[in-house]
Amino acid sequence: MFKKILVHMKRSFRFTVLFMISVFLIIGAIAFLYKPTYSVFISGEQVGYTENKTSLQHKINEYIEKGDEGNENVAFVQVENLPEYKLCLLKKNVTTNDDEILNRVKEQGITYYRYYALLENEEEKAYISNFEEAENVVNSLKEKKSDNIDKISIVEKYETEKKEFTAKDDAVNKLFVEPKVEPVVQTAQNTANGNVNTSSNKSYQKANLGISLIRPISGVITSRFGAGSSMRKSAHTGLDIATSAGTPIMAAAGGTVTFSGRKGSYGNMLVISHGNGVQTYYAHCSQLYVSAGTTVAQGQTVAAVGSTGNSTGPHLHLEVRVNGVAYNPQNYVY
Repeated sequence: MFKKILVHMKRSFRFTVLFMISVFLIIGAIAFLYKPTYSVFISGEQVGYTENKTSLQHKINEYIEKGDEGNENVAFVQVENLPEYKLCLLKKNVTTNDDEILNRVKEQGITYYRYYALLENEEEKAYISNFEEAENVVNSLKEKKSDNIDKISIVEKYETEKKEFTAKDDAVNKLFVEPKVEPVVQTAQNTANGNVNTSSNKSYQKANLGISLIRPISGVITSRFGAGSSMRKSAHTGLDIATSAGTPIMAAAGGTVTFSGRKGSYGNMLVISHGNGVQTYYAHCSQLYVSAGTTVAQGQTVAAVGSTGNSTGPHLHLEVRVNGVAYNPQNYVY
């Protein structure tokens, strides 16, 4: 009985050894003849093989984010069908084709370009490659006191068509309109009203004002900076704070009143200059308590909440401008 068990164990051992040797030989043969790789599919169609799907996908992602190398002002590339990968064994004499796969992805890519349009009366007049240069054009027009400065605005655009950009000096020359020279009539009304810039130029950056602002009123924010509306042609240049009519409006900071009067869709408006090109605007007022040329202190009551001009209810339209460019008031108050 014991001998039979030994014989059986020896046979089992031999079988196990032979089996392991066979498996080892098979694995060795596979490793010698084949290599692990990935089969690549686009829209269900096999388009090739790659040994390193991470590296290939990185190249594809770079193309989607930046477009082809040397292609300037690309915002992004839209690719509808991205590759799918399936692990497989490939004969070692079969080559992978990462470049061909990448080109197949590029064939379906739609490139979107970012640029900045300079508008006059909402009509596109010139195209600039970056926002800083577009702002420089607007600032140059201000310095030259171009008669149309209130009608000039900057809009960020994304399109599949690549625009021909205009150099800064050429854009200034193209947009500049000689200022009208009108006789100055010294009347009480002219002296009281002063001048005001109501262009739709905006910046979504945060400028250093060099001063601290306080809240002119307390209330509910009903329209934020940059918001669109059917009531206005361009994005919102300020912040709307709703409260009851007649609520006192305080000066957000000390300064000199440079405009006090009626201004189109703004209704009754007050502008306070705080130095270094910094101004605060207070619009749709029911009453204006100070006139142009008046020096006011921070916290002083200067007007009352109303619903004059282009308004659907009593609220304060507050703007913060630096050199005529509107910045988000919520970067400084509220």
